[in-house]
Amino acid sequence: MVQVFKNLAQTQNPSLAATNKATLVISFYKNTRMLDLVLASLETQTFKNFNLIVCDDGSPSDIVKTVHVKLNQLPIPSLHLWHEDIGFRKNRILNWAIQHTQTDYMVFIDQDCILHPEFMHEHITHQKAKAVLCGRRINLTERVSRFLSPVKIKQHFLENNIWWIILGGLFMKDNNGIKGVYYKNETLRKSANKKMRGIVGCNFSVARQDLLDINGFDTRYEGAGFGEDSDIEFRLSLNGVTMVPFCNTAVQYHVFHKLLTRSNENGTLYDEVVRRNKPQTDFGLKQQLSET
Repeated sequence: MVQVFKNLAQTQNPSLAATNKATLVISFYKNTRMLDLVLASLETQTFKNFNLIVCDDGSPSDIVKTVHVKLNQLPIPSLHLWHEDIGFRKNRILNWAIQHTQTDYMVFIDQDCILHPEFMHEHITHQKAKAVLCGRRINLTERVSRFLSPVKIKQHFLENNIWWIILGGLFMKDNNGIKGVYYKNETLRKSANKKMRGIVGCNFSVARQDLLDINGFDTRYEGAGFGEDSDIEFRLSLNGVTMVPFCNTAVQYHVFHKLLTRSNENGTLYDEVVRRNKPQTDFGLKQQLSET
C-alpha cells in the first residue's frame, strides 16, 4: 500500500494545487544529496504554476523524514508517495503518481537530473494533444558533479558554464554534450529535432489521460535499464499517441554516478509486449487499485 505525505504548501493552499497547470514527477530512492540539487533547480524555474510528486521506491524511514522536511521548505504544492522496499518497483510507484495527481498534464524526471530554468516552461507551453514530448540530458563529469551544490544551482552555475562543461565531457560515453545547450531560436530547435526520438524516462511529458488509457506503467519490469521506457512508448504509440523529439528545448543535466545493475529479463518481457500488440497492460494501475 502506498503512503501519502502532503507538504505545507499543499495542505495550506489546496486550491493552488488544484489549479496548477502540470505535475512534475520525480523518481526517487535514498539519495537526498541528489534530491537537494534537483529541488534547488525547481526554485529557479521561470514557470511556477506546477505541482510536485516525489515517487519513493522504498527509502528507509530516516530518509523519508528528511524528505518530508525538505518538501515542507518548498513553496511548491508537493506529495511524497512511498511504498515498502521489496525490490525495484519504480513503475508501480509511478502508477500511484498517475492516481494522485491533480493536473491533466504530467512531466517525468529522475532524482539525478537537474533542470534548466526553462525546463517546466518548455514542457508545459508545448504540450500537444495525443503527444509525448521526448527530451534528453547532458551527462555531467564526476568532477563537475562533485562540485555542485544547491547554492551553485540557484546561482545558475551550469547554464553560465555550459561550454566548458561540454568540453570536459567530450570523452564520456553517451555524453550527449550538445544537448545541454538551450536553444531559443526556432530554426535551431527544428534542426536539432529532425531525427525521431523515443521516450527516455528521465525527461518526458504526457497527458494524464493518455496514461490512463493504456492502464499506466507495466509493473512487471524490475531493475534499471532497457524495457520500461520502450514499453510505455510502444503502448502509447499503439493508442495513437505521437512521440515528439524535444532536444535542446527541455534541457536537463545528469549528475554523475556509477551505473546501476540492469535486468536481462526486461528485454524478454518487452518482446512479449510487442508480440501481444495491445495498448493496455494487464499489470498496471487498475490492478493496483483492485488490490486496495
